Amino acid sequence: MKVCVIASALAGFPLLAAPALAHHSFAMFDPDQLITKPGVVKEFEWTNPHVWLHVLAPDASGKPVEWSFEMQATAQASSGGWKPDTVKPGDKVTVEFHPLKDGSRGGELVAATLSDGRRLGSQANRPPPAR
Repeated sequence: MKVCVIASALAGFPLLAAPALAHHSFAMFDPDQLITKPGVVKEFEWTNPHVWLHVLAPDASGKPVEWSFEMQATAQASSGGWKPDTVKPGDKVTVEFHPLKDGSRGGELVAATLSDGRRLGSQANRPPPAR
C-alpha cells in the first residue's frame, strides 16, 4: 500500500511542472535589432502571463497601422515602472523594441517614452538609441 501511494505521488509530479512548460521563449524576437517607433496607444492589456501594449503608428503612406508589443508579466512590468493605468488609449508614446523575426508588426518592448517624458521598461535606465 505504501509503495502504491509513493508511486502515485511520483507519477503526479510531472503534472505540476506542466504550467512551466507552457511558457514560451522570446526566441521569436531579434535581440540584435532595436527599433524606435512613435505612435498612439490603442490598447494596454495588463494581463498575465504577459502585458501587451498595442500602438497605432503611421506606415510609409502615413496611414495608422497597429503594432503589438509584448512585455513581461505584471510583476516584472511593475518593477519597470508600469501600472495598469500608466497609459490609456489616445496617449502618445515612443516605443523601443526588438522586432519579430518574421517581419510582423510587433516585437518585444524594451522601453517606452511617454508623452510626459517618463521612460519605462526593462531597460529604461539605459540611454535611448541614436536616431
